[in-house]
Amino acid sequence: MAPRKKLKGLVAATITPMTPDGKINLPVIRQYVDYLVNEQNVKNIFVNGTTGEGLSLNIQERKQLAEEWMCQGKDKLDHVIIHVGALNLPECQELARHAAAIGADGIAVIAPFFFKPTNKDELIAFMQKVASEAPEVPFYYYHIPPLTGVKIRVEELLDGIKAQIPTFQGVKFSDTDLLDLAQCIHKNETGEFEFLYGVDELLGALALGANGAVGSTYNYLGRQTNLMLQAFAKPDLALAQQYQFLTGEFLNFVIKLGFGVAQTKAVMTSVSGIPMGPPRLPLVAASSEFIIKAKAKLDSIVWPNGD
Repeated sequence: MAPRKKLKGLVAATITPMTPDGKINLPVIRQYVDYLVNEQNVKNIFVNGTTGEGLSLNIQERKQLAEEWMCQGKDKLDHVIIHVGALNLPECQELARHAAAIGADGIAVIAPFFFKPTNKDELIAFMQKVASEAPEVPFYYYHIPPLTGVKIRVEELLDGIKAQIPTFQGVKFSDTDLLDLAQCIHKNETGEFEFLYGVDELLGALALGANGAVGSTYNYLGRQTNLMLQAFAKPDLALAQQYQFLTGEFLNFVIKLGFGVAQTKAVMTSVSGIPMGPPRLPLVAASSEFIIKAKAKLDSIVWPNGD
């Protein structure tokens, strides 16, 4: 067996395309894959997460999406990570088994957030029960306390975690607590684990040693963010800062208008030309006013590479 390719760089948190009547729109995923690879230079994806409205989809829909991304991404994508988190353990386990069966490159799980784990041991016990259903598949913890309310520090989880979850590979760290992230990376001196930052202010996490990032903006700003990564690696910090500041300028603008998954779908449709469709209730579609203003703002930005 060939050694596993390390997951690093950008990972697009994929949007779930939907038809106007709210059904998942599988046929556009082939075009979506080609767009990510050819236009954004992004070859890693995170499927059925927050951006993909994973917790608003039923089990069958999540399986169908995972299968389609695996099928269309074959020989084009480097890593397909499937989020299998749910509010109950049996569904997580079923999705983990399915992801393993279709050959996913990794699985991730969010902490359950109705009945919440209250300490490290409870959270690890839950993750272990999920990971054990896919014993050959790398496992990632999806840490997103702003949405789950589960604020157990990731640093605490790492001590001895391989003994309990042998497939543990790393963390999608979607929190702004850079102290916690820094302690995780400091403990990871051997590079055994991968830490992927899940917040758009990526440059600070790169300085701490993050391996890469998972995010929705890499669907349509992947090319520019890759140029930021290249500048940081040179190192040309001033150039990297320019890219980070300009990305922040756009995000600051749309956040003031009201920005979430629904608006992300609208921006992606506008930029890529691929119909992402509406979100699923309780989310509501972006307004025409938002779409016009967001497009105008994005078009007005002059990137250092001349775009």
